[in-house]
Amino acid sequence: MPHITLPEGIPGIRSLAAYRPDTGKFLYQWAQSLLRGGDSPLSEAERELIAAYVSYKNECTFCYSSHAAAARFLFQDQGAVVDVVLSNYQQAPISEKMKALLHIAGKVQADARSVLDEDVAEARNRGANDRDIHDTVLIAATFCMFNRYVDGLGTITPSAEDRDTWDAMGARMGTIGYVPPK
Repeated sequence: MPHITLPEGIPGIRSLAAYRPDTGKFLYQWAQSLLRGGDSPLSEAERELIAAYVSYKNECTFCYSSHAAAARFLFQDQGAVVDVVLSNYQQAPISEKMKALLHIAGKVQADARSVLDEDVAEARNRGANDRDIHDTVLIAATFCMFNRYVDGLGTITPSAEDRDTWDAMGARMGTIGYVPPK
């Protein structure tokens, strides 16, 4: 049950954007820029994967389930890779660059001050450039804030096992991007 009175039937951050459209519109613009902005060297699927991974580590069921579903949708035939990443990204069939970026994202999630020069150097050795590293850290930091916003207000979250609901949400996010609820 939410800690404040939110619009009925709207889960997660969508309910918070409906409650405060004046701030919600900026959160959605921010998410759209980070996860769908066309000038990132990371694919939309990779950016969603970072968001899902950080949210999973934060145990934010709404955010990890919805962003994992969006990543699965965007990875298309390779969608199963998302679940492997969430259980053990080091064993996932993803690039070494992506593994190094997820390592950095995990450090940002736990304590951003723990990201070391060595972590960045390793990401560079595996093919990451400054923009890859920047976008990874910004996505990780943003999703820590989003996760705390969603969970701190106790928003309604469908069951993590309700794959049909999440798949529909992921398809919407993967198709139209981030549009605040009306």
